[in-house]
Amino acid sequence: MSPDAELPLPPARGPKARLVSLDCRVFTAVAERHWPGADQVLPRLSRAANHGVLWFATGAALAATRHPRARRAAVRGVASLALASATINTLGKRSVRRARPLLDGVPLMRRLKRQPLTTSFPSGHAASAAAFATGVALESRGLGAAVAPLAGAVALSRVYTGVHFPSDVLAGAALGAGAAFAVRGLVPTRSQLPPPGRPRVDAPALPGGRGLVVVVNEGARTPERVRPLLDALPHAEVVRCAPDEVTAELDKAAERARVLGVCGGDGTVNTAAAAALRHDVPLVVVPGGTLNHFAQDLGADDPREVAAAIEAGDAVAVDVGRFSAGRGDGYFLNTFSLGVYPELVRERERWSPRIGGWPAGVLAAARVLRSDRQPLRAEFQGTERALWLLFAGNCVYNRLGLAPSRRFDLADGLLDVRVVHGGRRPGTRLLAAALTSPVERSPVQTSIRRRRLRVAGLAPGTMVAYDGEITPVEGELLIEKLPEALTVYRPSQLLPTSRLPTS
Repeated sequence: MSPDAELPLPPARGPKARLVSLDCRVFTAVAERHWPGADQVLPRLSRAANHGVLWFATGAALAATRHPRARRAAVRGVASLALASATINTLGKRSVRRARPLLDGVPLMRRLKRQPLTTSFPSGHAASAAAFATGVALESRGLGAAVAPLAGAVALSRVYTGVHFPSDVLAGAALGAGAAFAVRGLVPTRSQLPPPGRPRVDAPALPGGRGLVVVVNEGARTPERVRPLLDALPHAEVVRCAPDEVTAELDKAAERARVLGVCGGDGTVNTAAAAALRHDVPLVVVPGGTLNHFAQDLGADDPREVAAAIEAGDAVAVDVGRFSAGRGDGYFLNTFSLGVYPELVRERERWSPRIGGWPAGVLAAARVLRSDRQPLRAEFQGTERALWLLFAGNCVYNRLGLAPSRRFDLADGLLDVRVVHGGRRPGTRLLAAALTSPVERSPVQTSIRRRRLRVAGLAPGTMVAYDGEITPVEGELLIEKLPEALTVYRPSQLLPTSRLPTS
């Protein structure tokens, strides 16, 4: 053992002595008790949890399901584990230098092959197990209930194999759970955030999905995400198509459907929204892309919950952004931009088939920001300006940093506009604008909120990006809001208690 591990606790007196005595008696009772099958299972489980390997594997299994809630639960669990482990190793083990229990009463077959060298209090294994399980449970109670027995078995194994006193395990578990709640304090769970959107609006209830036509973009990243919705709605019609057929198939589906459904990324959802607006039908969104910003902000990222909303007729009205110019027009549900960002999107699409989406995005940003580009010149707010970026979000974003974050209200009637002024070193200016995004005015950017916005003097061939798509425009550009123009189904548990229809 290490010198720290060999230091005995000072003699205890009074209530402390009784607690220490109780601790030792419980340890002895566990050591002497035999549970059928535990001698083979618990020591192996204890070893599997060394260095958090068991929990990293469990997190990877949750993430592999590709279910958004499971992925969030896995990330939260691992983050909680990391904080608990850091706290235990830097503070916990150094605060109370308690010797490990004597192994005289522990059967040989239970003992670990390699005995720990650190001090006994508190249990790092129990802290990691409790942190991971609590973190998962804070994101998803169901998944937390599934992981909790495994975490409890790991904690028990530390006493059963004789490497910790029960109080070590209890203290470690308390620290681990506290770490999970600390992570939640820094990064709120989805249930803590304000419900997005507005009170419900009238929409047809479709038992079994009768009258729903779902168009699935087979070129999306995860088109199989539509399967749980179709399993829950056996009467729904499904149309599977290649990316170049999506626009035509959505228009044909919208003509005959009571409700139009779509499974794909944000670009596909944008096309579906345009079709739904043209044919005046409600929309169902099943996220099947990489980021799925609109579905996440809507709170409709679980296909099974969306299926229940369709059968119950639970829907909300959301805003739609629209842009029009001398050449080029369209709608956007998330963001619209001109300047360097459309070029970044074009570069990303060029490289993503070869190296994947995220690496392509990083490479595209590096190539665009290091190029010898000149700022865009346009007339904005009555003055000709040099601009590196004009960003317009459909509704107010909670945070504008290196990337837009969540929207809490999808029907606030506002455009969230940010303009990064021209000048030297676009990369530095864009980074400075991202870091100072809460500031309405700074030397590098201006942030305003408007219902409509005009930008004039755009040269022919000026590219704009909207929901991940790009198109050329020229002349005068009008960006405006269509308040509560689109009806979209959303799970009922996310709806506010007030259920008055919108005007």
